[in-house]
Amino acid sequence: MTKAAQTKRQQQASIQQIADQLCDIASNFWWTWNSSAQRLFAAIDPMLWEATERNPLQTIKQAPDHRLLTLASDEAFLKNLKAVQKQFADYMKSKTWFDRTVKGKDKKARIAYFCAEFAIHESFPIYSGGLGVLAGDHLKSASDLGIPLTAVGLMYRHGYYRQEIEADGSTKAVYPEYDFNDFPIEDTGIIVPVPVGRRRIHAKVWLAKVGRIEAYLLDTDIEENTPKDREITHFLYGGDNETRIRQELILGVGGTLALQALDIEPTVYHLNEGHAAFNGLHRFSELLKEGVPSEEAMETVRAGGCFTTHTPVPAGHDRFDVKMARKYLSQYAGEDTGLSVNDVLQLGSEDLDNKNAPFCMTVLALNFCERANGVAELHGDTSRRMWIDHFGLSDPDEVPIGHVTNGIHSQTWLAPEIEPLYTKYLKPNWASPNADSDWWKKADKIPADVLWNTRKMLRTRLIRFVRERLVQQAIKHGQPLEDIVTAQTMLDENTLTIGFARRFATYKRAPLIFHDMKRLKAIIASTDRPVQFVFAGKAHPADKDGQKYLQQIVEFSKQPGFRGRIAVIENYDMQVGRMLTSGVDVWLNNPLRPMEASGTSGMKPPLHGGINCSILDGWWPESYNKKNGYAIGGKQFDKQSEQDTYDANSFYDILEKQMLPTFYKTNKEGVATKWVDMMEASMKTVCAQFSTHRMLGDYTSQYYLPAHRDALKK
Repeated sequence: MTKAAQTKRQQQASIQQIADQLCDIASNFWWTWNSSAQRLFAAIDPMLWEATERNPLQTIKQAPDHRLLTLASDEAFLKNLKAVQKQFADYMKSKTWFDRTVKGKDKKARIAYFCAEFAIHESFPIYSGGLGVLAGDHLKSASDLGIPLTAVGLMYRHGYYRQEIEADGSTKAVYPEYDFNDFPIEDTGIIVPVPVGRRRIHAKVWLAKVGRIEAYLLDTDIEENTPKDREITHFLYGGDNETRIRQELILGVGGTLALQALDIEPTVYHLNEGHAAFNGLHRFSELLKEGVPSEEAMETVRAGGCFTTHTPVPAGHDRFDVKMARKYLSQYAGEDTGLSVNDVLQLGSEDLDNKNAPFCMTVLALNFCERANGVAELHGDTSRRMWIDHFGLSDPDEVPIGHVTNGIHSQTWLAPEIEPLYTKYLKPNWASPNADSDWWKKADKIPADVLWNTRKMLRTRLIRFVRERLVQQAIKHGQPLEDIVTAQTMLDENTLTIGFARRFATYKRAPLIFHDMKRLKAIIASTDRPVQFVFAGKAHPADKDGQKYLQQIVEFSKQPGFRGRIAVIENYDMQVGRMLTSGVDVWLNNPLRPMEASGTSGMKPPLHGGINCSILDGWWPESYNKKNGYAIGGKQFDKQSEQDTYDANSFYDILEKQMLPTFYKTNKEGVATKWVDMMEASMKTVCAQFSTHRMLGDYTSQYYLPAHRDALKK
């Protein structure tokens, strides 16, 4: 072998070694909440890292060999790589909160967590919005706390749609086709035949590792299936109602069969929304086939069943007409189960006296789960009133639906720039994974000028991000040079910045601030106390009214008086969410009460000194104390037009008389001390109480362990 050939072989070995080491870290989604790991991947090639939407596997694969060869001999990079490897190893072997606090037979609890979507990172697009974000954060806290949980979901070939906002403000839905090789998922080698109607559809089982948690994702886009069956897992919430019921059978029934094939035996089944309710029906029918009496079989399934409902909006509960339900569920009737088709259909009926009543997935879940909960105290009350007839009760307080208020996984949503501040002033281990830790009580120990300047830094970071995104949007859509120049100078780094970003459902009333255009323009036009707004959000692809709301805001943003002060960012995803929630001074939320189940986006700004200004709906009534933010409205009207007028005027009053005077009243050092007091109050009352660590602690003590104990008795 020539010296040149030997050198080339050595170089290739070095490249492969560094690539393998990096891929090992990238193969577990733990990196998505570890800033050191993310900086390590970004250092490979910062531009490539951003171009791949911060996808480490794609970044490693696409990095030129000469770059990887350079990194293989870069002492600083190798030192950081070794440090991250150690962090991950220490994390995986450390004793957890569950290990320390749970005793006896409770340690044998095994929870199966079913959900139609999981938002783990923007580079893994199998999520649409709040439900997926909550589920992704649920997995991360379960990993941190060591809760023995296994996740079950679907693996979508095209994910949820990518949103492009046309020049006229209309929405263009784009569905990329993803290469699963670009994702840190493993082929388990398992394919399960799932009964869907009188047929069998095969589902491939993929594994995604989220720290200590294993998430199994089912995929029907395989050769064993017909072209129509392969499409079942193509689109998240795509297609018609028939596609939906087929997806939900793959999730609920196929997910249960996948766990069996993997020799995983849960003692508790947690159904996160009604999409997975067929899990209960399948388990019930299997017990009947074994000869277990119907009443005993029902009690057995119910004992280990937990169900979380996420919507107080009737349209948010999946319903299928009787004809379709009969077509796809008749396999559960027959001599082997002792059930008639009508017996099966009544398990999901909201009206037992009406044979043509739709089949409701929420009713099915309530029937097969002993324990059920809403996702905020107010939502629990709303859910009890919504489902009172199902339980045949007259007093809502007697309806067996409780609540566990949602939270967020702090490390996922925390801007890395602010981490050193908390390490210095709270405690070095302030983010330690405990369900009951509350280092945020020390937030008032942070000097006012330090916190104020940090807030300015994060606002500046956001505005630069907004400008970059708006320039990209303008160029991509072929907009005139004038629009590109405007985008480059959009917003002001020293101006009070208010953010509104969420799913554009009509009840969330995104355009509410424009109710009185003249008054809003006067507020924005102020030279000594200006304000600016950043909007982002998607409507469901079939929600034309929600898309019109977005179009209205785009049109408003281009009007004289608003231009340059109101920005609209397309393709709202986790990255946009992180930038907005960390960068805005105020998070605006103005739904029609009580239609907001929880609204976890508002829990994220306080991590960065942000303040909420919200209708007292969802989680906000549990936190608001008149010192940590603002409450819009207060009165309830029967007509929405009257409600809109009242709430809009309430917001304008808050903005003019409270928010702007407080924000712009500074001391001789340029610090708005009263505003900083509110920032600290927000941090102290929100950050710990509304975290998924606290939430998982509640689920464990109030739902998982009691369900596990009941299941063991059956």
